[in-house]
Amino acid sequence: MNKSKITILAVIMFASLTAAADVNTPYSMYGYGIIGDRATSMQRQMGGVGYAMNSGRQINVMNPASYAAIDSLTFLFDLGADLSFLWSREGNKSNKTTGGGVDYVTMQFPISKFMGGSVGLVPYSQVGYAFGNEISHGTLENNGSGGINQLYLGLSGKIGGFSLGANVSYDFGNIINDVFTTVQGTTNQAKFEHVMEIRDWNINIGAQYTLKWNRFNKMVAGITYSPKKTLHGKSWVTKQEMNQDARPDTVGFSHLKDKYYTPNTVGAGLSYTYEKSYRLMVEADFTWQQWSDAKYSALYGPEDINNHKPAEILQPAQKFFDRTKYAVGAEYTPKLRGNYGQRVAYRLGAYYSNDYLNINGNKVKEYGVSFGAGLPTPEGKTLINLGFEWKHRQATPMALIKENYLNITLGVNFNEVWFWKRKIR
Repeated sequence: MNKSKITILAVIMFASLTAAADVNTPYSMYGYGIIGDRATSMQRQMGGVGYAMNSGRQINVMNPASYAAIDSLTFLFDLGADLSFLWSREGNKSNKTTGGGVDYVTMQFPISKFMGGSVGLVPYSQVGYAFGNEISHGTLENNGSGGINQLYLGLSGKIGGFSLGANVSYDFGNIINDVFTTVQGTTNQAKFEHVMEIRDWNINIGAQYTLKWNRFNKMVAGITYSPKKTLHGKSWVTKQEMNQDARPDTVGFSHLKDKYYTPNTVGAGLSYTYEKSYRLMVEADFTWQQWSDAKYSALYGPEDINNHKPAEILQPAQKFFDRTKYAVGAEYTPKLRGNYGQRVAYRLGAYYSNDYLNINGNKVKEYGVSFGAGLPTPEGKTLINLGFEWKHRQATPMALIKENYLNITLGVNFNEVWFWKRKIR
């Protein structure tokens, strides 16, 4: 890879630090927002599977053990973005919105014949919503934005059929929840803003075992684990009178340590691949996150000196459900050395998830189907991953808000020869 390409990729990666795909759902106002699974556009086309994927042709952040599968001369770069269309309904009210943007940026590179590494930026959670309603003697408007990003570095090594890897990430981001109140018949508006500023680290370890019984067949079992840990950072609430020139007044402050946690997370998958004149790969995954044991504490206002206790709750404590997700996916390439249409990788997938959100005792369920294709470029190795995803989200037993999404995902997977030395004739 020449210096100009490296410079271009570095600029894209730096720019992505301030860009993220938008979500637009009132469900994201709870907890840390909508949780992601570090899936690339290619993996989202297959229902979000990846724990048992190690082709070496696509970057797989879901299981860091996969990095060791990369060829010793190959450099991979994957940039993903999406465009979302949302149709929601609450009772007799319906709404249509759009969102989108850069989703992730990742790189993967060889270290030796038996080791590989990866670096990139992926979303951990996303927050985005805007809605309002009437209250007694006035109106109330809610707005939210932000999320948690993970800037990670991963390493992986293999011995025989076993590979082991780990991602260490710097987690950062602000989650902002604003409430605007307006008194009926006046222009008096007050803004209450709750900000959670996360500056933390995290680790995700993974293992894979590959069983090959001949040149054409292989089976891979994969597992990942992230430990429960407290978040680091701070949280505060400010109040501001919007029709005055007064500055925001901080009415509550707290450090996150020992008060807010992320959960124990386990992912497991099993895949089968046949590759001869054509290629077929199928995979099934399971994810479990122990959110019921992850504390999310209340944020209190000024202390009541007389009673030696907080005077008011500015941000209530939240309880969560354990999150589970089931996913299946398949990829089929009709002919590895055929015409263009035969060399396209066709993908299909589906998933079902019980989310971690607990909204007044209601669980949030989500399911979806996806399909797409890996489109080869003229030079043959770089792929354009174009996909479509439909998903449905709603609470139960009370439906609350019913949401239907159509997501268009786009990923560009650059496959470059890195250390190849040309012979001088």
